[in-house]
Amino acid sequence: MDMARAAGHTVHALKADLLQPDALHAEIQQVQPDNVVHLAAISFVGHADTDAFYRVNVQGTLNLLDALAKLPRRPQSVLLASSANVYGNCIVSPILEVQCPAPVNHYAASKLAMEHLARTRVGELPVFFTRPFNYTGSGQSPNFVIPKLVEHFAARKPMIELGNLAVEREFNDVRFVCNAYLQLLHHAAPGETYNICTARTYTLQQVINTLTALTGHTLQVQVNPAFVRASEIHRLCGDPAKLLKCTGALLDIDLQDTLNAMLKNSEARSTHSHTCALQSLNVCQQMRP
Repeated sequence: MDMARAAGHTVHALKADLLQPDALHAEIQQVQPDNVVHLAAISFVGHADTDAFYRVNVQGTLNLLDALAKLPRRPQSVLLASSANVYGNCIVSPILEVQCPAPVNHYAASKLAMEHLARTRVGELPVFFTRPFNYTGSGQSPNFVIPKLVEHFAARKPMIELGNLAVEREFNDVRFVCNAYLQLLHHAAPGETYNICTARTYTLQQVINTLTALTGHTLQVQVNPAFVRASEIHRLCGDPAKLLKCTGALLDIDLQDTLNAMLKNSEARSTHSHTCALQSLNVCQQMRP
């Protein structure tokens, strides 16, 4: 939001539930958006309720598009965030947008279904699609592996349980993704799909090594078989040529800078929590008879 405001946009964070069409329609009519960035989704691949992927990611998106189509003046652009997970285990690497999708989990399947159904609205709405490869940054839920690792290193915890350490991913910075989205709002062509990627990949072991170097802390890693997915995507690396041709140069933030910022944020939150706990303790002590 901060980057969008800095770029001159007035930002309205949608409050209506995507699965409540009437409330969604009323809010859209009130806001009358010029540009739409649709990021709301069930995004954790390991989410327990598989039906929710399709209710929220597919039907929720269609409800949003229905509401936008009823506006008296259509938006200038509508960005629908899909996912690079739709490519599945792809032999070709880096992956181009023309690669045939082959989803291997419900999250990816729901995103691909969303893309197909949303394309039916391209004639009436300036819809385009993004397929972001893995990204991270301060504020991401510790359900995801990078913030989980950062929290463990920041707290100097002795041990962590992870899944497959050999997976290889782009771990781009969320600020790079935001920069790409803001540029695409002005330059993307309706109906087109853009990989949001850098073609730089890392194994989890490389991430661990970087965090070790940044903190001076050694973390014992144990592989928990329960965290190893049977349909794991082994390598996910995108080709950014189409994106960069559309947007021009984007923010270039390397992994070390991303992790360093996340460590500082985690340590600051930990210090704040400790201070609040001490203040609460003082208040309790002062209230004792």
